[in-house]
Amino acid sequence: MNNQDNDLVRELFGEPISTYTRAEAISDGTLIDVSTEARALGIRHPVALTRAAWADCVDWQDEDSRRQIYQDIAGRLHDVLWMFRCAARHASGERIRFSLYRVPRGGRATRPRLTMLAAVIGPGDTGEEPVLTIMLPGED
Repeated sequence: MNNQDNDLVRELFGEPISTYTRAEAISDGTLIDVSTEARALGIRHPVALTRAAWADCVDWQDEDSRRQIYQDIAGRLHDVLWMFRCAARHASGERIRFSLYRVPRGGRATRPRLTMLAAVIGPGDTGEEPVLTIMLPGED
């Protein structure tokens, strides 16, 4: 929504009773901030992953490496951010769908499987800076 849309909504419904900010979502763990790692790959805007996207595509513990195949969080996060970066170069619009291969957690799988993710660009808490959120396709 742009400022004109926000003004219209406020005119119709009044001031919001409460809002849930991106900063609060990061603070309470609903979003995981990966902006530092994203900047290292040339992604300029702040980036966060939803907890569900993190659990599915990034999280990896020593127990997973013992049971399945050796991987680590840094490498899995790099893969997610790199595949987003590649998809973003050829995309337009606010929502970008992209795919990557990752070894699913749990069980005994050792081979990567294809999964889909989505990235949404929108205004940050102040409305001035664009921010990116990477999520599972069914999330919003």
